[in-house]
Amino acid sequence: MVKVYAVTLAIGVVALLIWIGARALAVNVPSWRNADPERRPGLVGRRVVAGLVGFGLAGMSAEFSPRDLTWPVALGLAVLGGAVAVWYTGWVDRKDRAGET
Repeated sequence: MVKVYAVTLAIGVVALLIWIGARALAVNVPSWRNADPERRPGLVGRRVVAGLVGFGLAGMSAEFSPRDLTWPVALGLAVLGGAVAVWYTGWVDRKDRAGET
């Protein structure tokens, strides 16, 4: 299962870096406005990226914890970590859209 968590984390981190780069280009270069990830995938895309990173990080943390966890427990913790990352991403977006800081 460690390989699954590692691959998921790697895909999530690469997607996050691409998201950040595309957003930076779209904000700073007028001809790149159509490539803005906030316009196309938006909140759903952000939640997918957060879920991948959260699942991978939580899974790796559970697998390498000092306690000897069985793989179903580690998988459950990884799913919980991914779900929390997805929820938090939506919660932060709700606050941003309301104009709160």
